[in-house]
Amino acid sequence: MDETEPPEARTRELLIVTGMSGAGRSTVANVLEDSGWYVIDNLPPQMLVPMAELLERDDVGEDGLRLAAVVDVRSRAFFTDFRDGLDRLRDHGYLPTLVFVDATDESLVRRFESVRRPHPLQDDGRMLDGIIREREMLRDLRANADLLIDTSGLNVHQLTAKIQQLVGGDDRVPLRIAVMSFGFKYGLPLDADMVFDMRFLPNPYWDPALRPFTGKDAVVADFVLAQPGAQEFVDRVLDLLEPVTAGYLREGRSYVTLAVGCTGGKHRSVAMAEELGRRIQSPDIGTVVVHRDLGRE
Repeated sequence: MDETEPPEARTRELLIVTGMSGAGRSTVANVLEDSGWYVIDNLPPQMLVPMAELLERDDVGEDGLRLAAVVDVRSRAFFTDFRDGLDRLRDHGYLPTLVFVDATDESLVRRFESVRRPHPLQDDGRMLDGIIREREMLRDLRANADLLIDTSGLNVHQLTAKIQQLVGGDDRVPLRIAVMSFGFKYGLPLDADMVFDMRFLPNPYWDPALRPFTGKDAVVADFVLAQPGAQEFVDRVLDLLEPVTAGYLREGRSYVTLAVGCTGGKHRSVAMAEELGRRIQSPDIGTVVVHRDLGRE
């Protein structure tokens, strides 16, 4: 190994996973581990640099080590140590991808209530008080994350598929785009970078012959894509994405979420997300299509 080679050139993958309590950090860690990552859970921030140095060992093989650390930053002192740890990583030449796992307050309350556990920061107050306190504490960290994963409304299988496609696969491309369908009546996705509204198209729900099907079925997809303005919309989105994705690539951004919504997230948004996911794919761009609200109706 050439010791003059900078650490980032030798680094295959380095992920730092953090986020809101109850949002699914453990699930993300399990998916990464199942995908071949070496995962260290509950790592003290002071150990980030020693952990990263594992990537430089001679015995990790030609393909290198894909390393992920799950860090819990619920206390203010711990949070300060975490920021210092990230700064030290960068000072040593490592370029970690910071993954922030989030969910809506409603989803977090429901999850804590389902396991009958208090929020770690609620003290003697309400559970929501603890969630609000933690969200405020992590606000800047969330804003600076390289990848934001919203687990609200995703079942384990959907979340697993999304993580595997974004960071778990062996086929690496410079930019990965998650195209997510959703229903406006269930709320906007927290991790959306761009949002498109499909409610300008006729709703297949009002056709009794189409209502039982979804946008993944050809009969609905053909109906949606044949509507006036549908193909023009797809073409315009692709035109819009050309300078945007080029800019992302120049800035070194690796992950983007494009959200496509309709009323319930069953017909129009699903059909359009599938079409966009198919047509966006390129040698420099990998896509994963996720249907957040499919099956909730």
